[in-house]
Amino acid sequence: MKSDICIYTKILVLICFLFIIEASCKSQNTYNEEYNLTKYVDPYIGTGAHGHVFMGANVPFGAVQLGPTNISHGWDWCSGYHISDSTILGFAHMHLSGVGTGDLGDIVLMPVTGYVKLREGIHGDQSSGMYSLFNRSTETATPGYYAVHLNRYDIDVELTATRRVGFHKYIFKNKAASDPRVIINLEAGIDWDSPTEGYLIQENDTVVSGYRLSTGWAKDQRVYFTAVFSEPINKFSLSDSVSVKDGISLTARKVYGEVFFTSSTKKKEILVKVAISPVSIEGAKRNLQAELPGWDFEKVKDEANRAWNKELNKINIKTNDSTVLRNFYTGLYHTMIAPSVFCDVDGGYFGADLKNHYSTGFINYTTFSLWDTYRTAHPLMTIIHPEMMPDIINTMLQIYKEQGKLPIWHLVGNETDAMVGNPAIPVIADAYLKGVVGFDKNLAYNAMKTSALLDERGLKEYKELGYLPCDKMKESVAKGLEYALADWALAQVSKERDMKDDYDYFLKRSNSFARYFDKKIGFMRGIMSEGKFREEPLNPFLSAHKENDYTEGNAWQYTWLVPQNVEGLVNLFGGENEFIQKLDSLFVIEGDMGPRASMDITGLIGQYAHGNEPSHHIPYLFSYVGQPWKTAEKVRKIMTTLYHDRPEGICGNEDIGQMSAWYIMSALGFYPLAPAGGTYVFGSPLIERATIDLGNGKTFVIKANNNSPQNIYIQKVSLNGKAYTKSYINHADIIAGGELIFEMGSIPSEIFGVKTTDRPQSIQ
Repeated sequence: MKSDICIYTKILVLICFLFIIEASCKSQNTYNEEYNLTKYVDPYIGTGAHGHVFMGANVPFGAVQLGPTNISHGWDWCSGYHISDSTILGFAHMHLSGVGTGDLGDIVLMPVTGYVKLREGIHGDQSSGMYSLFNRSTETATPGYYAVHLNRYDIDVELTATRRVGFHKYIFKNKAASDPRVIINLEAGIDWDSPTEGYLIQENDTVVSGYRLSTGWAKDQRVYFTAVFSEPINKFSLSDSVSVKDGISLTARKVYGEVFFTSSTKKKEILVKVAISPVSIEGAKRNLQAELPGWDFEKVKDEANRAWNKELNKINIKTNDSTVLRNFYTGLYHTMIAPSVFCDVDGGYFGADLKNHYSTGFINYTTFSLWDTYRTAHPLMTIIHPEMMPDIINTMLQIYKEQGKLPIWHLVGNETDAMVGNPAIPVIADAYLKGVVGFDKNLAYNAMKTSALLDERGLKEYKELGYLPCDKMKESVAKGLEYALADWALAQVSKERDMKDDYDYFLKRSNSFARYFDKKIGFMRGIMSEGKFREEPLNPFLSAHKENDYTEGNAWQYTWLVPQNVEGLVNLFGGENEFIQKLDSLFVIEGDMGPRASMDITGLIGQYAHGNEPSHHIPYLFSYVGQPWKTAEKVRKIMTTLYHDRPEGICGNEDIGQMSAWYIMSALGFYPLAPAGGTYVFGSPLIERATIDLGNGKTFVIKANNNSPQNIYIQKVSLNGKAYTKSYINHADIIAGGELIFEMGSIPSEIFGVKTTDRPQSIQ
């Protein structure tokens, strides 16, 4: 009997052990399923309408953005791809995402079969050039991977990437395998981009290298590359786009290389690895050896997916709304396409002084659309990518040393000077005031101060008059308001450094916004050199792109651009009641913006234009005057009516992650209205729960209890288990880790955020 009991006991233990193992496996499977966040990313969101987002394969912040290039039909092809198009000219290794000006599109490869004309071709006549049509049903896009079938050639194309290397897989099917070729196209570029010199050389039976020099938005762009093929080259032909040239190398303005391979009676697979460098062919080769020495395409594809998954897991949200999941993680994905790495593995990069440099101790970046991204994308980065901030700041400081000022809109080593203001100052000031380390703070301060005291871009008149005169320059109001908020950010750093004279000077300049405000009509408007407002009556609806006093906007939209001193703006209106009345009107009033209105004025709710960045803070202004429920109403409406999980789901240019960053932070329940320093104003969280990974084992958990499409109003808040009555939170509270709980309801609270002491307040 005792023996039977022992046997039964052993069996019972074994069953329990197996049950534990099974439960553990199920738990592990659940874990993997729960944290596989790339499945929620839809790269097609933003490829329609005016979204202009990148389509293709890349890794977070990678130098390579490998994807298809359509035949351009205008402005909506700024990224090289639009959902309405069915043409593919080739697969380029560099793209911009969400911008309003096209460039890049460098180093285009196109697999073909048989003879083709080495030119773009005419839309509707494939035989006129090298492009192919494709069907959307054959296209696949996920983070780090892109695939499509080229109808004309019967070739399957798959793409993936590492940080500096694009990896191609071409499957030549059926008759395509009888004459497989790959064209290397150094003529093609996107929009303004035009080649000035190209060079190709066949180095051996599997390697072709070269460079492409071009001018466009970036006046002096240089891309070097090396391409390694998995199969020996049978023949290599060169052309200057006019005639075929003898030899193994060619230098010309327009250069094409045609790589021939042996024929096959069966399908043929050819892999190509293309590494790029901003410095040299040798730099590209080092990048290739460091990042992709092997040929396992599936492994690289999986690694790219894991890289994206790792970054997406910086914020883990819970919601029952599948649309919110897709919008949120696609948005988070869009915030990590740029800034993009702009240096070789050894640190080599092309500097703003048009010389080659080596970054020491930091990764050099490019693609700084700062007028857009200083508002939300960079503040978001300080929360979820704090480890990157020293590299971002050091890059900006290096640019300052090379060109004598901080970047405005920097692209592949070139200052484009696009847009207005001094947008790098808020980014650096924000990092400085939040305690980011790893950069020279003295150099940073000098760079900000020097950039604010230059004589260019209206700053000379600003220093002399205290404002920018509208009879001396276009977009004077927009420029002046942007300079003022940057001055405020610099003043706060001056105060932090106990530099009273600088603080007083820049704080005074930051209040220059009042000069543009016409109290008689309640709008910001242009001031003449003699100090008087324009004589002609103001039409606050009118927009004239690059021709009037506002940048991509009108008086209705720019009158609120005072995020540094909301109380000062309220006083200009005559008090809170007058301010609220005008702010209410913004969201309902309609009017004709005129025939020359900027195309960037999109996503309209009344005259509020969510498709353009200067409007992004406006819904949160209500909280400064004790009406956070109106902020909740406006923010929730914007999130649910102007963001959709379809190609045209972004209401304007995505702008290098800014439009998406607004959604991310607003969905979490708070927004960085002040230009620097880390005060986040509460709105209306869209999620039920979010966990932000702060690194070092710390997390910040956000819960929105009783949240629903109807329950949009915050009733009360607790922070780390204690009642919290303020309608804002500070950056330090978030990065310390902890738990923020919103209690939501369907009726505005008469208490929460109403008291003056509970409202966000501008710092002077």
